Amino acid sequence: MLTDIWSLGGLFLAAFGAATILPFQSEVVFVGLQIGTLIPVWLLVVVASIGNVLGAVVNYALGLGIEHYRHRRWFPVTEAQLARAQDWYVRWGVWTLLLSWAPLGDAFTVIAGIMRTPLWLFLLLVTVAKTGRYMVLAWATALAAGGVP
Repeated sequence: MLTDIWSLGGLFLAAFGAATILPFQSEVVFVGLQIGTLIPVWLLVVVASIGNVLGAVVNYALGLGIEHYRHRRWFPVTEAQLARAQDWYVRWGVWTLLLSWAPLGDAFTVIAGIMRTPLWLFLLLVTVAKTGRYMVLAWATALAAGGVP
């Protein structure tokens, strides 16, 4: 039981780290626990999803904070570029959060903070995307291992 708690804690940290701008991978930990332990798959999906979403919230917060520096000379975009990007993001960009599970999805979560996406909408779309990814990973792992998905 204690081993399961440590395993779930490790999965949470791997999923959290994988969602930030740090170069982590949570899939290997997830698959290893799914195949090598008796922890229920639904619990693996829940723990990994929570960790991954909270990591994305860190990126969102970074995006909120970095805009504070938008008037500095070193800021990477001009006011006009930022205004165009905000207009585009209001129309289409929020849906890119459904790709937040992908390798470059971390950038979308930072941009969502810069663009002041409402937190409730950010959480909804990122949770759907990241939980869906872990559900597909669990299904594919069960299928590859010869189990019933």
